[in-house]
Amino acid sequence: VQLQASGGGLVQAGGSLRLSCAASGRISSLYAMGWFRQAPGKEREFVALVYWSSANTYYADSVKGRFTISRDNAKNTASLQMNSLKPEDTAVYYCAAMPRFSSPVTTPGSYDYWGQGTLVTVSS
Repeated sequence: VQLQASGGGLVQAGGSLRLSCAASGRISSLYAMGWFRQAPGKEREFVALVYWSSANTYYADSVKGRFTISRDNAKNTASLQMNSLKPEDTAVYYCAAMPRFSSPVTTPGSYDYWGQGTLVTVSS
């Protein structure tokens, strides 16, 4: 599975951005896709997850109510709609794919495939 992330950019606080992750390869084997982010000097942290079959979602507390993750089976994409952005959301955002169940879903090690990352900068 190959992942291509896009959609990052510069936005003012309170604004919105939409990230997309296009998947190619053995899509039928996907179990879930997630988004992580990594700010300078910090560890990579979990943001959101969507289960590929059911479309059920799971969010980090820090983004719950502001971010929405979704997937489009027909287009093999997972998207992250980010609203009410804050300066502390500034980070490189990575999409990741989990081909089979692995736990915990909030840990980067549970994911086998990663996109190249896209930078989101939120100015105050």
